[in-house]
Amino acid sequence: MTSQTTSQFARPRIDTRALLGLHDPPDTTDWGPIRAAQLHAGNRFALFMLAANLLSAALTALILTPHVSLWQLASWCILVVIVAGGVAVRRRAKRIRTSVSASLAEVRDTAIEGLILGLVWSIAPLAFGRLVDPAGALGLWIVLSALMTASAIGMAALPLATMLFISAVGAAIVVTLIASPLLAAAAALFTLLLAVATFGRSKALVVIRMSETALAERDETVSLLLREFEDSGADWLWEIDAQRRVVRATPRFAVSLGADPKTINGTAFLQILAGPTWDSGNFAPGLRALAEKLKQRESFSDLLLPVYVNGEERWWEMSASPRFDERGAFSGFRGVGSDVTEQRRSQDQISKMARFDTLTGLPNRLLINEALMRAMAEAEKWGSRCAFMMIDLDRFKAVNDTLGHPVGDRLLGRVSERLNLLMTENEMIGRLGGDEFAVVVRDATDTARIERLAKTIIDTLSKPYEVDQHTLYIGCSVGVAIGPRDGRTAEMLIRSADLALYRSKDAGGGMFHAYEPQLHMAAEERRVLEMALRNAVENGELTLVYQPVVDAGSGALTGFEALLRWSHPEFGNVSPAKFVPLAEEARLIAPIGEWVLRTACDEAARWEIPARVAVNVSPEQLHNPAFVSVVAQALGQSGLAPERLELEVTESVFMREGTAAVQVLEKIMDLGVRLSLDDFGTGYSSLGYLAHTRFSSIKIDRSFVQGASKGTKEAIAIIRAVVALADSLGMATTAEGVETEEEHLMVQQLGCTKVQGYYFGRPLPVLEARALASGPVDGNSVAA
Repeated sequence: MTSQTTSQFARPRIDTRALLGLHDPPDTTDWGPIRAAQLHAGNRFALFMLAANLLSAALTALILTPHVSLWQLASWCILVVIVAGGVAVRRRAKRIRTSVSASLAEVRDTAIEGLILGLVWSIAPLAFGRLVDPAGALGLWIVLSALMTASAIGMAALPLATMLFISAVGAAIVVTLIASPLLAAAAALFTLLLAVATFGRSKALVVIRMSETALAERDETVSLLLREFEDSGADWLWEIDAQRRVVRATPRFAVSLGADPKTINGTAFLQILAGPTWDSGNFAPGLRALAEKLKQRESFSDLLLPVYVNGEERWWEMSASPRFDERGAFSGFRGVGSDVTEQRRSQDQISKMARFDTLTGLPNRLLINEALMRAMAEAEKWGSRCAFMMIDLDRFKAVNDTLGHPVGDRLLGRVSERLNLLMTENEMIGRLGGDEFAVVVRDATDTARIERLAKTIIDTLSKPYEVDQHTLYIGCSVGVAIGPRDGRTAEMLIRSADLALYRSKDAGGGMFHAYEPQLHMAAEERRVLEMALRNAVENGELTLVYQPVVDAGSGALTGFEALLRWSHPEFGNVSPAKFVPLAEEARLIAPIGEWVLRTACDEAARWEIPARVAVNVSPEQLHNPAFVSVVAQALGQSGLAPERLELEVTESVFMREGTAAVQVLEKIMDLGVRLSLDDFGTGYSSLGYLAHTRFSSIKIDRSFVQGASKGTKEAIAIIRAVVALADSLGMATTAEGVETEEEHLMVQQLGCTKVQGYYFGRPLPVLEARALASGPVDGNSVAA
């Protein structure tokens, strides 16, 4: 408030060019009225300046008469009268007297007038000054100095015109006195001081004018506000005596109460405000606060309380101060009241919108946090426990992707309805956002009950839904944290429940887990590992090893599969099973995958035999259309023939709807790159994408190879079916995980065309793989 008040009364900054009438600044100040005020000031002093010019001309003529010819002197006096009179007439013009705004041109015209008048007066010292004796010269200087001073005082409102006049006359005097340097310097200093004084006085006059304008605007604003207050029926004055009885009830106060002013005079003020609650004594907190203020005789402001008018609840805002008579005795209160019912309703609506989810009508994240903080405060106060449950829907994203967000929104509404039916007074259900919900359990001393509620939620949400003639099946995962055991603050408890939920999702979904301390340790380990992984490529910690792939019949080397390894200076060798999923979650798989692709292509280009190199590609890479350019650049920069590069993809790349993965694969194959389907049979194993995508080979997962080696009929049947399917589509088959000679013979008999596994070689460092690919290799040398 202080800074605001100070800024209001601070001295305004004046643009010098605008003050002189040379520039119209592009700021918020309207200079039109200010320029009009300058012209008005010149109008008021026009006759004074005309008189000063005529008197000065007469005195100058008396001084010069003995020394100058009469006709010269008369001619000059006539010229002064004409110019000074013309200037006075122009400045006294009716247009200037009645104008409320003036332009730059009008102010500039006065500068021309001042300059012409100054030049006329310069004739006297320049033409006649050297003809007079010293006494006459002194008199002439005194007259001219007096005229210059009168102009600086009377015409300071027009600074440019006045300064030009003073400068012209002063310069003429200086030239006249040039023979006496001391006198010339004194005249020049005098002229400069007058010019500076003129500018300062003009600036002060403009500041005063601007202040007057601002005060007038504020007065007008206050008047408008007062008229608005008088015309408004939402505010009223009230007054009570020392016994808290209404005195001199105003009509507006009575109308706001729905009563006659005569009937409420003398009535207890609190009784009027309490309305139907007066007899029951069930007063609102605001009314109790008002009664306490009246009892203590304390001033109060903006006190909010409910008032019943004709059976309707209204909200009033009251302010008042105590009154005392001339002897200092307390005589009551006088105050003002406002009906703020509509504002209160708007605030309630805004508060509801801020705390409730618009889609489901459930409490949102803000209200859930507030409820959790209250539950934790109560648990700490009474030494009990509360609980927080996080719920994440399983397979909900597939509904959005396949049927659209409108169907997904309606499904969320059905989910919220089911969850709401499971809640009691001890629980609050809310939506955190997306497909995440949360439950605040106020009293969680019965742990078994919390577990039953979690299981009930999972069972309830797993039942089918009928939405827009679609039967939808989803489920949910639940994470539970108990406070204050699993978190001393609401934020810590939410974090613990989130970690428990993450464990439920990681375990496959459709289950619940309670928070355990080791979950936090695992999360911290993941965080540290992710930070280290972000710098792994730059630090040279990532390397590639190459596992041989051989012909199933001859055992000859056909290529290598490039496998990623990470060796950290602190953590040691980190398993790919640990850091590859982490890279996918942290969106690091794209830059790491690009590095793998470029490195593998560069290495394969060094091999002496045309063996292929297989590189695993993440679905995230294939969902980016720019990946085609990455592959093309890797081939072009390395010089590797496209047919020697084989990209391995998994079935999961086809499970996301509405993406360009298939188109990306088609463009990559158009480059001549081969495509291999990895881990076939372990996922959905849809035959549709096999028919529409030009795979060159199918890789049979090692789990089927291991099962077939043990005589499992199902595994043998799956391998035979895959081989038959591949043969019919013109694709090769690669058996993974072959570790013994017996397994090699078995997959060979089952019809697999290529084999990969420890029997033929473990993943090799780059130099060993390069040596192996240095020339023709038979099956025995590879196995060795």
